[in-house]
Amino acid sequence: MTYRLLMVCTGNICRSAMAEVILNDRFESEGIDAVVDSAGISAEEHGNPIDYRAQKTLRRAGYEIPDHFAKQVKAHELADYDLILAMTSNHMNWMESLADRAGVNVIENPDVGDPRSTDIRMFRSFDPKYVANPPKRRRELDVPDPWYGDQEDFEITLETIESAADAIVQHVKEQLAK
Repeated sequence: MTYRLLMVCTGNICRSAMAEVILNDRFESEGIDAVVDSAGISAEEHGNPIDYRAQKTLRRAGYEIPDHFAKQVKAHELADYDLILAMTSNHMNWMESLADRAGVNVIENPDVGDPRSTDIRMFRSFDPKYVANPPKRRRELDVPDPWYGDQEDFEITLETIESAADAIVQHVKEQLAK
């Protein structure tokens, strides 16, 4: 069974889109039956491609840029995903509220493909730097938004996402092996 992941940020043109590209690349290169999608909590960027600075950063790092059209996450889609990863504590709060309104159970490590539940976590909760010593406040796990910055901020975002990617891949392998 295919393991499905959703990356969530604000507009779905920077952080979540970059994470989608990076993780899909990792899963494909390791032959893991997983699909990563992304969405934003806002519809303000609906239909837009990945931010040109994010594209530039990804290309420099050797990633292929897929066709991408920003979209807003929809409540009725939540249970379609086995794992939803929020880029910030605000995104996490929004997703938990959306799941509650949609009647979707949020539990850690639900059965793959369970149509009534999903697992929603902070993206950086998989970063090895935080696994052994989790921060006291969820917001300390926020992936900073590069949109307001310059090219260097996109490079930092890439590094932040890549630092958690291997642990996410390992988590998915373990879930698929159950």
